[in-house]
Amino acid sequence: MLVFEYLWIFLLLPLPWLLRTILPARPSNQAAVRVPFGNRLAGAMSHKGDSSSPPSPARRLILPSLLWLLVLGALARPQWLEPPITQELPTRDLLLLVDLSSSMKQKDFTNQAGVQVDRLSAVKEVLGEFLQRREGDRVGLVVFGDAAYLQAPFSTDLQLSRRLLDECEVGMAGPRTAFGDAIGLGVNLFSESEAPAKTIIALTDGNDTKSQVPSVEAARVAARREIRIHTVAIGDPTTAGEDKLDQQALREVAAETGGSYFFAADRASLAGIYDQLDEIETRKIKMVSHRPRRDLFYLPLAIALILSLATTLYEAIARRKITATLRKKQVIGVNPITGKLEIET
Repeated sequence: MLVFEYLWIFLLLPLPWLLRTILPARPSNQAAVRVPFGNRLAGAMSHKGDSSSPPSPARRLILPSLLWLLVLGALARPQWLEPPITQELPTRDLLLLVDLSSSMKQKDFTNQAGVQVDRLSAVKEVLGEFLQRREGDRVGLVVFGDAAYLQAPFSTDLQLSRRLLDECEVGMAGPRTAFGDAIGLGVNLFSESEAPAKTIIALTDGNDTKSQVPSVEAARVAARREIRIHTVAIGDPTTAGEDKLDQQALREVAAETGGSYFFAADRASLAGIYDQLDEIETRKIKMVSHRPRRDLFYLPLAIALILSLATTLYEAIARRKITATLRKKQVIGVNPITGKLEIET
């Protein structure tokens, strides 16, 4: 679609006519010889198509007006609007914290096919389905054991996050659980985030046995930075020792940040938890539309230049023809009987 950036420029269209009306051309007196057969002489000079007569109205009015219109059209900055380009901007940064401690290798879950698998395999399956529904969010992945490690930075490439999750193995980050350090790493990762919503979903099956910062203290720091944490506990709550599931700490972490606490004893409940999270953390997309503009000011300028050069060339050729004609023709006089001009060529 053709549009003009400065449409008001066309208000200057009558400017030359106004200037000519307000400031008329100054008359000039030139010496001339008045003869009674001037009209006949002019007709004789235009013999065989030569033109010494005044310019036609088209040359005197239409052509200058057209050139002026083309110049104004270029000044008005014509632009061609391209089809709109839409882009989805993420409105949430979502960070997944996944426990890779040694207790995650216990086979007390079943997969979708009904085969008994370890806890991490069940988590991968359910989280993979959850990630498919997070289009529009930037998702990152942190794994933790003896320490916390960034596995996948924030990205809208959900396939990348899922592939890196599938590559995780039990014990690759150490046998114990540094849950508080994982939250601290997540808080640092959010420091450069400009998303209006920041969410952490933490999944663990044990208590914090390795962190330098208690998980509740790390959650308070996250709350001050407006980061919400949802905690998901899996496994057997009756387990004792270092593998004991500290549900109270997970509840406190969620409560400190305004998040929710969930417990999953099997795959079905785990899948249900992520369905609830999908409802709580609804997918929001900010659409940005942009229509590229392509400047076309050079087109009216090129047309004006071509017309101007063509007119100048035509007038120069016409003047040369007239000069050549005057050199070939010579007026002898007026026949006293017929009253016609006698021309010698």
